Amino acid sequence: MFPKKFHGLVFSFVMSILMSALMSLVITLLHMGIRPGVILDWLKAWGLSWIIAWPTIVAVSPIVNWIVKRLVRDDMSNV
Repeated sequence: MFPKKFHGLVFSFVMSILMSALMSLVITLLHMGIRPGVILDWLKAWGLSWIIAWPTIVAVSPIVNWIVKRLVRDDMSNV
């Protein structure tokens, strides 16, 4: 297990794996269809997309959190 101070990095690591896997799979299947060798092509695409996804999530997470904090209100503030 990781210390709580690494929550952001662990979250972005797991999120980048899941999102890049799903997106690269869908895009690979849409462009190539189900055929022999498609899994290998998908794994290559996934590897490249993950290399881009993880640093991107780490970099943009503070910006996204800032935006979300301004878009979401506290329900208790109207009580």
